Parts: sequence; structure tokens; C-alpha cells
Amino acid sequence: MRYTPKTELDQRIIKLQEHLKQQDIDGAIIIQNADLFYFSGTIQQSHLFIPAEGKPLLMVKNTFERAKEESALDNIAYLNSLKELLPTLQTYGFADFKTLGFEMDVLPANLYLRYQEFFKPAIMVDVSPLIRTVRMVKSDYELEIYRDIAKVHPALFDTVRANLREGMSELELAAMIEAFFREKGHPGFVRIREFNNDLVINHIISGRNTYNSYFWSVAGGKGVGPAFAQAASEKLIGRDESVLVDVGFIYDGYTLDQTRIFCIGKLPDHLVQAYKVAIEIIEQIKQLAKPGVSCGKLHDWAIQIAGASPFAKRFTGYPTPLSFVGHGIGIELDEWPVIGHKFKTPLEPGMVLALEPKFTFPDGAVGIEDTYLVTQDGLEVLTVYNEEIQYI
Repeated sequence: MRYTPKTELDQRIIKLQEHLKQQDIDGAIIIQNADLFYFSGTIQQSHLFIPAEGKPLLMVKNTFERAKEESALDNIAYLNSLKELLPTLQTYGFADFKTLGFEMDVLPANLYLRYQEFFKPAIMVDVSPLIRTVRMVKSDYELEIYRDIAKVHPALFDTVRANLREGMSELELAAMIEAFFREKGHPGFVRIREFNNDLVINHIISGRNTYNSYFWSVAGGKGVGPAFAQAASEKLIGRDESVLVDVGFIYDGYTLDQTRIFCIGKLPDHLVQAYKVAIEIIEQIKQLAKPGVSCGKLHDWAIQIAGASPFAKRFTGYPTPLSFVGHGIGIELDEWPVIGHKFKTPLEPGMVLALEPKFTFPDGAVGIEDTYLVTQDGLEVLTVYNEEIQYI
């Protein structure tokens, strides 16, 4: 277990402050857990004020003592109620706000209205894009965590190989994977930023369990029922069908993402051929993905390769394809940049990406996913495991 060092928090805060000054924003008030953790080192119920200039102030309602233990910030104050928010800021010398930033992509409307009343006549603006831009490029400290996490995945896939058997249910396999991860320190849940979405620890999808789902994945899976309609179901795993194992280990707050295809017996030829196209897409992206290349171009190259194959309509989901073939990853699963057509952000060293070219058919889903670090020379794979179909 790591506590985020003060030097790391200071660097992150300085980067956000540069953006705030460029946008002429007096400061940002951060309340969402992932962003709180990134900038303060704690997720205790708090309001973190980051001024455009000066030291930040963490105002904690629950739990104050634990926040002081976990956060290395200098200024940590107790906040009894929302009504004390402005007076507390004033006590620390922050007043006369003209423009204040909030995480409007995740901020509930009722809270927005309350803050608007508290801080009027200040103008409230969305600083979510600024926060996500800062979080997009990982530091050496974060990359050290990633290299530690990456050591877990090979053992997990070896465990799947050793225990996958005909007739076991998808839920049994999912439970085995979850037990393995929990023993290694996985917190038991996954953070995603998208509103009104959920995500289980792993996606296990075998054979015909390629149901479309409300969750934005190539193959959503049926799940255990309409209330949580994604991923593993009671379906029994059979011979000669694909078993998609999409897993992400989380430790010290950070997430890796990796997918491998298993099969007891032999896969149908169309699934084998589609898998080869997925590998070709990954290899092409690895050659082309250099600093300065836009994320949109990587997506377009992937679409071009898939489009030249017999499986074009099955790429990134059917009948409704996804608009991306990869995504940034970090404290949340769905970070920037997005490897999608409309995302023009150029690659930078320090970005961490999950690339996932996948195909969906009525009788199975195939594809591959690994997590990569963008370096000065291109992509470095973090999740190393045999890329071939895992036959048992």
C-alpha cells in the first residue's frame, strides 16, 4: 500500500494550476473520488480547493483524522457542512471569486445549484477537461505502480489455463478469477467515469453469450439478470467455443486491462481468422503509434485493416459498433485519450493506453487487449502474456 508522496501531489497540482491560469479561472473545487485521490491522496468525503495560485485546501467532512493520515497536503481543515464552504475558504484567504471550476461531467445537478447559490455572483465553469488532460500523462511514480501491477496478470492467465474445464459455468470462472485477484490486493470494484454505468471486476463471455449490453463493450454478456445485465452468466462453458477473459487488476488505485481468448478443443475457422485480423491490427498500431501521431489516425488505421477483411461488420461490436478501439487508463478505466476517430489528441510519452481490437459473432467473440505505455520510441507493452489463442 502506497501513500501518494507530497512531491507527486505538488507536481499534479502545479500542472492543473497552469491550465487554470491559462483559462482565467480563479480556482477549482474537486469532489469526485478519483480526482480527489489524484490531487490529494485520499477519498475521504471532502472538497478540495485548488487555487490558480497558492496552496490547495482540503476541506474534510468525513473522516477528518483519516484524511490527515492519507493526504500529504499542507492545508487540511474540517468542514462541518456545505454552508461553511465559503467561510472556510475565506478563513484561508480565498475570496471574491469571479470564475470557479467544477467537475461538471460528474457533478449532480442538485449540487451544482447549491454551489451556484453559495458562490454567486461567481461564474461556474467545467474544469473536467482540464483535470482529465492533466491525468492523461502519467508520472514516473505512476509508471512504477503500473510495472508492479503488470507482474500479476501472467499468473492469473496461467491459473485460468490450469482450471478452465468443460461444463463449468461462466460465473464459476469469474469467481475463481475474482478470488485470485482479491488475494493479490484487488479492491473489489472498478472505477469508471461515465455517468450511470457499472462495471464488474471481469468480463467472462463464452460462445453465444455475446449479448449486446448497456455497458460500452464489444460483447456485453448476459450477466445474472436484467438488474446487472453484463458479463458472466449461468451459461455452461462448452467445447470448441471461444472463452473471452477480459480482466483488469487494480492496485494502489491504478488499473491495467488485458484480454485473452481461451478454448477447450478447437475454435471454428471464422473465429480463428478474425482473431488473426485483430493481431494484425495490434501489430500495425504498435508500428505506427509514435509521439505526435493523433489518436484518431490510430483508430482509422484499425478500421482500414478490419474493413479490408471479411469481418468488417463484426469489428468493435455488432450490430452497433463502438466508436473506439482503445482508451486511456489509470485511476479510472475510461481515461483520456480515446483511440477514436474524433479524438485528435496526439500521443505523448507517459500516456497509458488499453488497445482492444475485437470481433463479435453470433457464436462467439474474439480479440485481444493489452495495456501499453507510450514512450519516446513508440509503445511498450506492460501486460505481457502469450498472444496466441489459449487452447486447452
